[in-house]
Order: sequence, then structure tokens, then C-alpha cells
Amino acid sequence: MSGNLEDYIDKGIHGVKETNIDERKKFLSTIKERVILALTNRQVMKNTTYQPIQRLMKQYPDCQLFLDGEINYAYLSKYIKLANKSNVPFTIVDDLKSSTDIGLVLATKNRAINLPNIYIKAEDF
Repeated sequence: MSGNLEDYIDKGIHGVKETNIDERKKFLSTIKERVILALTNRQVMKNTTYQPIQRLMKQYPDCQLFLDGEINYAYLSKYIKLANKSNVPFTIVDDLKSSTDIGLVLATKNRAINLPNIYIKAEDF
């Protein structure tokens, strides 16, 4: 019983313990097993959007879009419009403590899918 009380007090003081902290920093607060697609900062900052993303949003109706808040909003806005059009919730992750080369993550909300190829090659963009 005292262990449960200590855990309860610890959660109250420090918050809930996070799993896979490094992975969550890299993938904009989610974990790799949930990732459908990940674009680099450079890919997000291209003038055009990655076209298959809209199809993926429809294919995975329980998805959510995560965007790197360090990227200028002008580049993010085209993906935000796609998310709104597809009724996909999005989050702009603004973590000043860490930095990542990932600019966009499309992921399922609460289930693991473990896709083998989540990164897009430059020539496939």
C-alpha cells in the first residue's frame, strides 16, 4: 500500500512518467510504432505538398498530424489545410528543449501499426 501512495505522490509532484522519451522527441511527441508517415523539415518546406498524405489521411481515419513548431507557419499551413479538409486533428509541437529533423508526422492516435517504411525518399516526393 505504501508503494501505491509513493507512486501517487510522485505523479502529483513530477507528472506521469513518459515512455520512449528520445523517440517522442524525434517524432514530435508520438512513438515510432504509431507513425504512418514522417517528412523531414526540408521536405515540409518544399513549395508543394506530399500528395499521398491526403490518401493516407483517409486510409487511417484515426490518425493525427503532428507538425514541428520550429518551421515557419507559411510552410505548415498547406498541411494544416489538408488536415482540416480531411477532418484530421493536428498539433503544432513547440518543444524548445529539443530539436528534430522531422517536420511532419502522421500517426495513429492510440494503436501501434509498425509500418516498415515511414520515411519518404527525396526522389519519391
